[in-house]
Amino acid sequence: MMPSRFYPIFDSPGWLERTLPLGVKLVQLRIKDQPEEALRTAITASQALCRRHGAVLVVNDHWRLAIDAGCDWVHLGQEDLATADIAAIRRAGLNLGVSTHDHAELERALALAPDYVALGPVYPTILKKMKWHQQGLARVTEWKALIGDIPLVAIGGMSVARAPGAFAAGADIVSAVTDITLNPDPEARVRDWLEATR
Repeated sequence: MMPSRFYPIFDSPGWLERTLPLGVKLVQLRIKDQPEEALRTAITASQALCRRHGAVLVVNDHWRLAIDAGCDWVHLGQEDLATADIAAIRRAGLNLGVSTHDHAELERALALAPDYVALGPVYPTILKKMKWHQQGLARVTEWKALIGDIPLVAIGGMSVARAPGAFAAGADIVSAVTDITLNPDPEARVRDWLEATR
């Protein structure tokens, strides 16, 4: 059982300091292109923050550091799956979330018995350049039918206004990034999200 239907993604512990006191219970730390020591420091600090606030931290990509920091969750993109030691992740007791964008990736993910499957981008996203066009809500419904009881995370272009449609289509969890981080009042936006996903 996931601790929340709202799943924000942030790139620094500073965001966790701002949002965990508001009631966020599930959060991903996604940091790219940093030296290992900086990553280790950020992951350790984020894990401590999440423990203090009774929240679950999901570490994107850096599974070895997640194990070292005593984290409970790791999220892997398809590129990360090629180099990750899934057996080591499972031996360490970590739960695993996996990104998917097409049927081949979904098949690959399901073979790993993931603890959640993410589908994206549901809507166009400005976060990063992707070779996939928007998946749309019909794909959310299709994915949920294919994965059954495994929690489905809808990500990509998500907003408070779009969340009800994603849930109605079959998503169990909705993930947001720029809808919060680019908002002029991120804390207020997080409160809106928490209200919309109760």
